[in-house]
Amino acid sequence: MARLPPAQAEQPTKPLLRTLAGLPSERPPMWLMRQAGRYLPEYRATRAQAGSFLDLCYNPALAAEVTLQPIRRFGFDAAILFADILLVPQALGQGLAFKENEGPVLDAIRTAGELVRLDPKGIHKRLDPVYEAVSRIKGELPPDCTLIGFAGAPWTVATYMIEGRGSSDHAAAKTWAFGNPFGLDSLMNILVEATVDYLDRQIVAGAEVVQLFDTWAGVLPEAEFRRYCIDPVRRIITALKQKHPKVPVIAFPRGAGALYDGYAAATGADAIGLDYTVPLNWARDHLWNRTPVQGNLDPRLLVVGGQAMAEAVQRLLRTFSGRNHIFNLGHGIVPETPVRHVEELVRLVKGTETAV
Repeated sequence: MARLPPAQAEQPTKPLLRTLAGLPSERPPMWLMRQAGRYLPEYRATRAQAGSFLDLCYNPALAAEVTLQPIRRFGFDAAILFADILLVPQALGQGLAFKENEGPVLDAIRTAGELVRLDPKGIHKRLDPVYEAVSRIKGELPPDCTLIGFAGAPWTVATYMIEGRGSSDHAAAKTWAFGNPFGLDSLMNILVEATVDYLDRQIVAGAEVVQLFDTWAGVLPEAEFRRYCIDPVRRIITALKQKHPKVPVIAFPRGAGALYDGYAAATGADAIGLDYTVPLNWARDHLWNRTPVQGNLDPRLLVVGGQAMAEAVQRLLRTFSGRNHIFNLGHGIVPETPVRHVEELVRLVKGTETAV
């Protein structure tokens, strides 16, 4: 048998990796944000076994198990590590608890002087169970399934660290951004360094792609968006590419609106995750020809199911037909999602060759 030229021999074969490399595929690869979670009965059973959400995150065997559950059930093209974006501030030394019906609660950091509470040198000792989970998952994945590692982008993580919990208006974080930007830069520097180290270790453990979640990117005006969303993500991607030049990075700046345009070039991201407010035709005309795009079905359509979901799926698939597109939601699966609707979604997307 003739040997393939080096360029051809090195082409990825996994569907997600092919799309991220700009190669053609018969259908878009698919995975879903929060695909491991409370909508699955097997997840709820494993969570009960773990005892608490954080205990589940820090138990390598159980974290691997819940990561693999949706792969076994639905056959997604990628598994995303089960963890939480707030493990990084906890590893830095900030107090963190998850309270029932309240979500994450942290010991808020409200001034630059309080940053002395954070210790970047000790993060890996706390996060070693996460890296072990990555290794376990990689060893159990089907051959065509890609393993995605992830972290929160610095601005989004900082909002939780400053507010002390989730917030509807991010008042404390934005006040700090406007009133003491150089102080906030100090927190950003800590988070950039910690995030690079965290993702580097995930890649070494077996992650083939990493995603940066900037869930609250859309709350900032343009100047602050560029300072606190674009610049830190650019620094993280630059540092990761120096260590792992062939590992793709997906960035998800939720709510960025028109600032999606040019985001990939400014940050160096290999693909952009689109939230569900991004108009499809605008994304097709402004983004797809420069970088692969991921998304962006509204998660509530997955709850509703039926004709509404089917029409939205077909519209999305038609818009990006023949382009480098990763099928996903525009945010994470919500807990009340019926399992049968996810099964139907998979049938719709995997039937692209004949349905579109």
